[in-house]
Amino acid sequence: RHGNKLGAKGSFFYQIVAALAAEMGEAFPELKSQQAHIERVLKAEEEQFAKTLEQGLRILEQDLAQLKGDVVPGDVVFKLYDTYGFPMDLTADIARERELTIDEAGFEREMEAQRERARSASSFGMDYNSLVKIDSATEFLGYDATEGQGKIIALYKDGQSVDQLGEGEQGVVVLDRTPFYAESGGQVGDSGFLQAGAARFDVRDTTKTGGAFLHHGVVASGALVIGSPVEAKVDADVQHATSLNHSATHLLHEALRQVLGEHVQQKGSLVDSQRLRFDFSHFEAVSPAQIKALEDIVNREVRKNTPVETELTDIETAKAKGAMALFGEKYGDTVRVLSMGGDFSVELCGGIHAKRTGDISLFKIISEGGVASGVRRIEAVTGAAALDYLNAAEEQVKEAAQLVKGNRDNLIDKLSAVLERNRQLEKQLEQLQAKAASAAGDDLSNAAVEVKGVKVLAARLDGQDGKALLALVDQLKNKLGHAVILLGSEHEGKVVLVAGVTKDLSSQLKAGDLMKQAAAAVGGKGGGRPDMAQGGGVDVAALDQALALAVPFAEQGL
Repeated sequence: RHGNKLGAKGSFFYQIVAALAAEMGEAFPELKSQQAHIERVLKAEEEQFAKTLEQGLRILEQDLAQLKGDVVPGDVVFKLYDTYGFPMDLTADIARERELTIDEAGFEREMEAQRERARSASSFGMDYNSLVKIDSATEFLGYDATEGQGKIIALYKDGQSVDQLGEGEQGVVVLDRTPFYAESGGQVGDSGFLQAGAARFDVRDTTKTGGAFLHHGVVASGALVIGSPVEAKVDADVQHATSLNHSATHLLHEALRQVLGEHVQQKGSLVDSQRLRFDFSHFEAVSPAQIKALEDIVNREVRKNTPVETELTDIETAKAKGAMALFGEKYGDTVRVLSMGGDFSVELCGGIHAKRTGDISLFKIISEGGVASGVRRIEAVTGAAALDYLNAAEEQVKEAAQLVKGNRDNLIDKLSAVLERNRQLEKQLEQLQAKAASAAGDDLSNAAVEVKGVKVLAARLDGQDGKALLALVDQLKNKLGHAVILLGSEHEGKVVLVAGVTKDLSSQLKAGDLMKQAAAAVGGKGGGRPDMAQGGGVDVAALDQALALAVPFAEQGL
């Protein structure tokens, strides 16, 4: 905004990056290595904000024109922020130039009300992670086993600590040792069951608060009591499928950096036993060719079948090895470095993974799209799920081939022939409709009535689309010479309307005005030029009533 006030036109802010890189590039090497990407993103943001600025300023000017006193109300400041993305300090800047102030306290009240609405909308179920306060830590056994012995150190029901959980009751079990992986790093928590003598607890999810692992579920039989020893068994098949998807996200991350550029950073992920979801920073859609390149790179690493190796070390040593740390993640004194394909992928990760890249078997991307400004999302499947996906695609190809009486080898040729035949038939249909309309035009011209020396024609031609009616109105204007025409049709359950006025009359009688009246009568909208207008509506029963408006329209206008 200040740049614009100083005379800068168009997008200019991104051009400052070069000077910044020259001045600060030694201290922040990313400024030099990522300069082109930074400039591209800044330019896109600047162009978007220019629209926001223009829109917001227009609204602010309207509000300031109606302002009584010298304080801009908090709800106005919030509306500009919430609806138009107008920062509070920008509104304060503009207000200060006009010797006004803003109601910051009122703005904060509106912000808090919005936060409360968001909390209410997103709250579902019992948030044990925030309710459970326990100092004990659970020893995790899951890197090496899917079964293990443990002891119950805490039980919770409805967020409250209890001494026991009875049959049929839902709650949370905390163990001193567990093979169950707790949800973190995008990997979902494990499921399975806990056996304590005759008592069985079905674990539906596992989360973590502090160092304690929370096993969420229901008592299937018997009762659980604090202090009881338990046999913990993870659903190994589900965990294994999940681990394959998790390992695939690491390979995908590196493949993205190779195909799209070093600017790619992980922005989030979710891996379960069915599929993987990976969010990453990128400024445009990933092309089909790039999708194929990503699949080729990941599957090449899968076929190499290299060991998936882990190492515990300190954060600085891990970074020296080239391990990627995720921005926003908190790391302790000791970190777990996960390497795949030798040095192909080296990342910090505490999740469960495949033993070898070959365990993934097959990697297939099933969707790609945007989820936020500058953030894209890829969803993919691995292993048996990937094979199922390809088998389903194969079945669809077979069905399509059968429909066109072909096979996989000649399917494209068959489809091309069907589409070409369809185009020819559509062309023939248009020609036949034009002939029918022309024949109808000869009959319709005789149905026109005279109003003050002008021919007025209103007619209903069901089954005709807007294109056919437009051609017919043009033909009728030529036939009648000095006329007002309104044609209507019921087409595919809706009303189609076209109005026309010969040019010699269009200064007095405007087709757009007639169309507005007629379209409103059938519950719709319409408009156009003085000599030709189109519209439509949904009230087919009112079509005849709408057509009857043509004569009074002409009488009044003449």
